[in-house]
Parts: sequence; C-alpha cells; structure tokens
Amino acid sequence: MRLLVIEDDPLLLHSLSEGLREELYAVDTAADGEEGLRKARETDYDSIVLDGMLPGIDGWELLARLRREKKTPVLMLTARDAVPDRIRGLDAGADDYLTKPFDFEELLARLRALIRRSSGLGTSVLEIDGIEVDTAARIVRHGGEAVSLTPREYGLVEYLALHRGSVVSRTELYEHLFDESDDTLSNLLDVHVSNVRKKLGASFISTRRGHGYCIE
Repeated sequence: MRLLVIEDDPLLLHSLSEGLREELYAVDTAADGEEGLRKARETDYDSIVLDGMLPGIDGWELLARLRREKKTPVLMLTARDAVPDRIRGLDAGADDYLTKPFDFEELLARLRALIRRSSGLGTSVLEIDGIEVDTAARIVRHGGEAVSLTPREYGLVEYLALHRGSVVSRTELYEHLFDESDDTLSNLLDVHVSNVRKKLGASFISTRRGHGYCIE
C-alpha cells in the first residue's frame, strides 16, 4: 500500500513517514499544499494523510481541488478541534478525521479501515484457499502458521488480495508497492512474485501474459 503524507511540521512529517514505513507501507511525503496537491494528482495513492493547516494551499482547499478529480481516501489531521473545522473537512470530502495530538496506533487503525472500505471489504482478514491475509496485523498465515514475508512481498500479496479476481497491471503494482525513493528495477516485481510463489504455492499468484498478475 502506498501512502502520501502531507504535513508542514518537519518533525511530525519525519516521524509519521518513518513509522508508516516500519508498518510496511510505501510512503511519499510533501511539506506544503502545492507539492502535496501535485503528488496527489500524479499518483493513485491508497490513502492520503493530510494536515489541515498548510502553507500556501491549506488542507481544506487542497482536498476540495483534489475531489474534483479523484476519490483517494483522505484522513485529515488538525490541531484545531472546533466542530466547524471538522464539518468543513468532512464536507470538503475527507473520509476520516483525527485531532492532534493523536495516538499512532489509532492513526494506523483508521488508515486500515479507509483502505478496506475503498476496496469494498468489511473485514480485516481475507481468506484465500487456506491462506489468510490479516491486514490489521499485516501478516499472512498458511494453515494457521505465520509465513515469513519481506515488506514488499507482503505488500504484493495484500494488494492482489484486496483486488482478488481482477488482473492488476505491472504498472499499477509498481505505483502502489514502491515509493518515490525506491529503485524500481524492471525485474524487481518478478523477483517478489517468484518469492511469494515459493512461500505460498506456485498457483497462488497467476500471470496474465501482457496484462499483469492476479489472485483468483
């Protein structure tokens, strides 16, 4: 899952992005509204963490502009707990709202819920032929036993599981599994697919030549 964090406080931006990476997310960052809006328009993120008080374009205006083009799930952060500010954010198109200071575990839970809802799912555990993908714990179990996956391998399994039955192109997978700082070598995705098949079974991920991959 690839996220965009838009926050002008450098310390909070750093701690948030590093914390999310430790939770196996690919994370891009922006420190102002202009940069954040540009990145949000250019890339189809799985979710956006958006601060309300930003220099230049504030979070509410950024969200209003983005909603004219995209439906990316957005979790708004703000230091202002006034009811009118919460209403303004939700009316502008925010999917959820969190007031600073906040608990990081709650932010993670809200992000997971946003991503599940955007995929049309009501549960955090996806079951596929004896294999469980636990999006809350961010682990995969086979026969009840946890399978050791690298962050990218887990991200690949989770993304395909959330889009089960659909063929996902290589381009889309690269966009959602790697952030702007990653070296996306042309065969890197093939290596991850091969490793997942070794761990979960050769037939777990199907290849559609010229189109992409899917979990059936």
